[in-house]
Amino acid sequence: MSELSEEDIDKANARVKANSEKLTSDSTSSDGSAIANDGKPANKTFKGGDQGWVDLKLESVEEINHNTKKFRFALPDKDDVSGLQIASALLTKYKGPEMEKPVIRPYTPISDEDARGHIDFLIKRYPNGPMSEHFHSMDPLQRLDFKGPIPKYPWSPNKHDHICLISGGTGITPMYQLCRAIFSNPADKTKVTLVFGNVKEEDILLKREFEDLENTYPQRFRAFYMLDQPPEGWMQGTGYINQDLLKKVLPEPKVENIKIFVCGPPGMYKAISGPKKSPSDQGDLGGILKELGYTKDQVYKF
Repeated sequence: MSELSEEDIDKANARVKANSEKLTSDSTSSDGSAIANDGKPANKTFKGGDQGWVDLKLESVEEINHNTKKFRFALPDKDDVSGLQIASALLTKYKGPEMEKPVIRPYTPISDEDARGHIDFLIKRYPNGPMSEHFHSMDPLQRLDFKGPIPKYPWSPNKHDHICLISGGTGITPMYQLCRAIFSNPADKTKVTLVFGNVKEEDILLKREFEDLENTYPQRFRAFYMLDQPPEGWMQGTGYINQDLLKKVLPEPKVENIKIFVCGPPGMYKAISGPKKSPSDQGDLGGILKELGYTKDQVYKF
């Protein structure tokens, strides 16, 4: 994950604060799920604004593959919900004993927004990645600082007729957040196409969850996987996500009310959509999507 500058952190903090008023007013989710057992609105751990950092206790760690673990943090109360919206993320902060400044990184949880008492993250360990390495060194009962929510792309049911999710590696987590929101809401009829690139088959995160969506909603959800190092007998794509694949599986640019979301490592952004200028500036559209005729308004870079 790319380094956050002090300016980027200041902008993220401003977005957290600007989002706090809306979070305060939204005491229930669209289906009323954020209501406590006593009928009162459930308490939201992350309120934005001037709340500051909230330290959470690591409850459990589950190994997913050779470089990825699932981390469950306990919220302050067993009946609390996170307070996140679709789509949003949290900042994490860690300062090692020999660090001059703390490391701050954004992460998107994989747990439901109305999950009670905990919040889950799927974290891939990157060499020389100080935050991901710290996550992977943590043991249950240790604590970590979080702050947010950081609002991303505001989602509402049927906002688009068809969305396309182009992802690489752990860039899948905000895509999964969108899918959960869409397919858990019976009123949302949005079609979803996922294109997910990885190195090996074991690197495909959340594959079982996406297979469940394909089996349950075969007319509305399709997933296409690309592998750099496919196993023998692999039936899907090989190599990097490329123009031929995207031209084949994405709706044409002239189709109305579509949105393409991109999230992955820097090289993927450069090839697919062009990079963002900063966390708050989408930058110009470039790469394959521009070559295929899509417009900047049709694309969102997480």
